[in-house]
Amino acid sequence: MELDALIGAKLAVGIPGLEATADVIARLRRIQAQSLVVFNRNFASPDQFVGLLRHLEESLGRRLVVMADHEGGRVVRFSQGVTRFPDARTVGASSHPDAVERQGAMEAEELRRLGVGVNLAPCVDVVVEGSDPIIGDRSYGSDPARVSALAVARIRGLQSRGVAACAKHFPGLGAVPRDPHKTLPTISLDWAEMERAHLMPFSAAIKAGVEMVMSSHVCYPSFGDPQGLPATFSLGLIRTVLRGAMRFPGLILTDDLEMGALRTFGSIGEAAVRATEAGHDLLLICSDLAAAEDASAALRRAYQSGRLPLEELTESASKLAKLRQKFSI
Repeated sequence: MELDALIGAKLAVGIPGLEATADVIARLRRIQAQSLVVFNRNFASPDQFVGLLRHLEESLGRRLVVMADHEGGRVVRFSQGVTRFPDARTVGASSHPDAVERQGAMEAEELRRLGVGVNLAPCVDVVVEGSDPIIGDRSYGSDPARVSALAVARIRGLQSRGVAACAKHFPGLGAVPRDPHKTLPTISLDWAEMERAHLMPFSAAIKAGVEMVMSSHVCYPSFGDPQGLPATFSLGLIRTVLRGAMRFPGLILTDDLEMGALRTFGSIGEAAVRATEAGHDLLLICSDLAAAEDASAALRRAYQSGRLPLEELTESASKLAKLRQKFSI
């Protein structure tokens, strides 16, 4: 595979609107992105959405890995054609793991009919009292064992019916004091506190075979990264803890690199390179295709100069290829 195609395998991008315009198709051809992240703005009806995906794939001459945040509650991207399950907090307070596994299986069947192969869920964050409400009802609760059991059930249900699941937001966003969509937050919990509560659901998800883990745009200076870098750019958290100590073999992806938390770290291109250096296989750029083009160009320069190793690029592309084969996407 040529360099540009390998770089395209690292990019998961969003597009504007309900149609595959000539400009959108031209930009996707240039960056060769293999993954598409979809949002409410892309969906008017099941028929329209399936037609949009078909038009994109026919125009590009390749299948896309289609991803959606389909958490339940307030985070659902489709207004029709899917069952509207309650938010995770409601489920966590009332549901048995067997029911949550059935939920995941039903979600997967509905998502597959729409052409979606990856659910960027569940949130496995353990909520801490007084934290920012950005997680809130997206979490199964404040009991790590309960969060772990329900997350594992959801993952099993999704993946048993052909949709890859993603545990997020590593190493835990439940104690976040501010919304990382807007500004860079810090969680000051130490190793003992993080291991006791916040890593438990990720460990359980990994043991259950979750295909993906998404990192957070949050700093953890007392856990894994004394330099004060967000997990997005932290070799200690991504390579040493998640890939090394926790032995996660699957795809590691960033949260949206356009979020406000990363604005102080420079351009989107530099963010893409630094996230790759930290050990991420997939880079999410969810709104701006021009930003995705900038990221693609920065990655190309970094691989050509030797700043980033080509061997790891090939490994990331291979992981995505295996996911596509396993889930027929």
